[in-house]
Amino acid sequence: MFDFGFSEIFLLSLVALIVLGPTRLPEVMRTCGLWLGRARRVYNNVRLEIEREVGMDEIRRQLHNEQIMSELDAVQKEATSLKQDIDDSTRIPMTTESSAAGSPTKEPTQETQDVETTKVQEKKADAEG
Repeated sequence: MFDFGFSEIFLLSLVALIVLGPTRLPEVMRTCGLWLGRARRVYNNVRLEIEREVGMDEIRRQLHNEQIMSELDAVQKEATSLKQDIDDSTRIPMTTESSAAGSPTKEPTQETQDVETTKVQEKKADAEG
């Protein structure tokens, strides 16, 4: 931090001894040491507090990003399942047997069977009446 050599420190201590005298110099040095120690502790506490805050902000940011990613994954899974459901519901069942013309035929569903049954019953009712 400061570039003090041995000669500068010796010169400062000699001047302090002459100005303050041998009786007050130990008290002043002790007081300066206490103040310097307090200043270092305050500086270290502030530095650690800032580092903690920066670390906490980073952790909060990371947790927020993880939450967004998990929500995105859930939405993606839901969209995939919806797409699969839509594909399954729109798929027309085809038989493996082919007709004489070579085109695949549809399997009769319950709905088409009901319609055919209703038509047959209507024809019978018309023929009788």
